Amino acid sequence: MEAQQTQLEQQGIKKEGFHITVTQMCITAVFMALTCVATMVVQIPIPLGYAHLGDSVILICAFFFGPVVGALAGGIGSAMADILTGFAVWAVPTLIIKTIMPIIACAIFGNMKSKFDRCKVISVKGIVGAVVTLLFMTLGYVVFGAIIAGSFAAGLASAPGLLLKSVVNMVVYLFVATGMSKILGRNNN
Repeated sequence: MEAQQTQLEQQGIKKEGFHITVTQMCITAVFMALTCVATMVVQIPIPLGYAHLGDSVILICAFFFGPVVGALAGGIGSAMADILTGFAVWAVPTLIIKTIMPIIACAIFGNMKSKFDRCKVISVKGIVGAVVTLLFMTLGYVVFGAIIAGSFAAGLASAPGLLLKSVVNMVVYLFVATGMSKILGRNNN
């Protein structure tokens, strides 16, 4: 029983409730910053917003560090980028969408409990997880765009740009996560 508790604690879980380790806090902070910077550095205007590479960082973070670190880094890092780049009206929708994205991805990747149980990057679960997550993001922004603009047509106008952005982020995620897996010796190619 004690060995099982020790194993759970290594995964960030205690019987009394969830906790996050100092290492996880540091990783979360680094990925918050990376998400914010990747979102801010390259911005390509699309209807109702802009395209960026931040989603690839969110997927990478979710894949390697799980849903909690991914949700915190993705939600807060992306919302900070919206505030800092003059898109503050999108900060709350972004916080909601980008916090949910890693949870969806990890549910499909299979690493909701332990990062050691995750799938390979280039696998059905790895690709389907990223695709479903990015489709959720697209749908989320179409819905929030319709609410913010007051017109479903306006929200729908952002869909092609969001889908193109999703394809680019998917490719970046696949290349970077595959490379990181090899570098980290995880054999998760």
